[in-house]
Amino acid sequence: MLFYFSITGLSSLLLSCRPVIYTTNIASNLIKKGLKMISRKSDWHPADIIAALRKRGTTLAEVSRKAGLSSSTLANALSRPWPKGEWIIANYLEIHPSEIWPSRYFDPNTGELLERKIREQTNN
Repeated sequence: MLFYFSITGLSSLLLSCRPVIYTTNIASNLIKKGLKMISRKSDWHPADIIAALRKRGTTLAEVSRKAGLSSSTLANALSRPWPKGEWIIANYLEIHPSEIWPSRYFDPNTGELLERKIREQTNN
C-alpha cells in the first residue's frame, strides 16, 4: 500500500517535483508529525469488504448482530457514510476505517485525515 504526501510551508525549491512514496507504517508516523496525505487510493469495493469478513470466518450480518444491530443494518455502511457502522466493520477487520474508505476519511482538498467520531448517546 503506497501513499503520497505533500509538505506544506516549505519552499518548493527544497522539494523535488516527484512525489515521495511511503509505506503504511511510515505514513501513519508522518501523519502524526503533521504531514498531509493526498490519497491516491480508492475505496474498497463492497464485495471486497464482504470477502475480507468471509476470510475471517464471518458474515456482515453476523457482525451486525454481534454489535446489537439488525442483521442488515451494517450493509448501510457499504453504500453511504455512517461512521458507527464503518468503525464496527473496520474494528472486526483490525484496521482503521480510512484503509477501507479513504474518500470518507481524508479531505480531498488538503489531504488531511478527518476526525470522524461516533456520536455519543444522550440520555433524554
